[in-house]
Amino acid sequence: MDGGATHRTPEDVFRDFRARRAGMIKALTTDVEKFYQQCDPEKENLCLYGLPNETWEVNLPAEEVPPELPEPALGINFARDGMDEKDWLSLVAVHSDAWLLAVAFYFGARFGFDKESRKRLFSMINNLPTIYEVVTGTAKKQVKEKTPKSSSKINKSGPKPSRLLEPNSRVPKMPPPKDEDDNGGEEEEGEEHENALCGACNDNYGQDEFWICCDACETWFHGKCVKITPAKAEHIKHYKCPNCSSSSKRARA
Repeated sequence: MDGGATHRTPEDVFRDFRARRAGMIKALTTDVEKFYQQCDPEKENLCLYGLPNETWEVNLPAEEVPPELPEPALGINFARDGMDEKDWLSLVAVHSDAWLLAVAFYFGARFGFDKESRKRLFSMINNLPTIYEVVTGTAKKQVKEKTPKSSSKINKSGPKPSRLLEPNSRVPKMPPPKDEDDNGGEEEEGEEHENALCGACNDNYGQDEFWICCDACETWFHGKCVKITPAKAEHIKHYKCPNCSSSSKRARA
């Protein structure tokens, strides 16, 4: 995000936060094998960066002092082989959460946010699960606890994001669009929409976005997060998300 002379709002900073967060979540979930390989303990101090275009990179820390932005945790690669992989990823996730907050409130100070603006920014950030919660699966458990039994994935009473296509369909499962004539129960559906989270970026369900469900773990994903288009989905009989695919490969190995 460029500071410049342009007036910035908490919403601008939150969009930057959400994009960087999405990139780091990809590194620790769908791109975890690539991330693991890049964190070679034999290399120098490495950092995980989330970028404003929803991508990530592992790189050396900035050389300028003081840096343009707060720097993430240094030397994440050194602990890789000395810890259980899940524990190591969880540790990186915790430091990533701390870095994202540091960057967001650095921008808040730089743009002169007052008390109400800072409060609004934190409120928007706090409505999203942390990277740690996503990586450890805590976020999914919280959603399941909040979701009533009546709104299970097999509920066919309305066009909700948790609905499945017919069981014998050869098309991967994805949330159908909302019927234009269905005006009843909008508030109830809205609540369920908020409970539908992408397994990769953990953002909420959006009616104008393509979603697909993993046949193995039954987790929903944005098509763009797992690089599946509607056209490609038409030719997939049983879809497995990157996590389930990786688990299958490791089991065979």
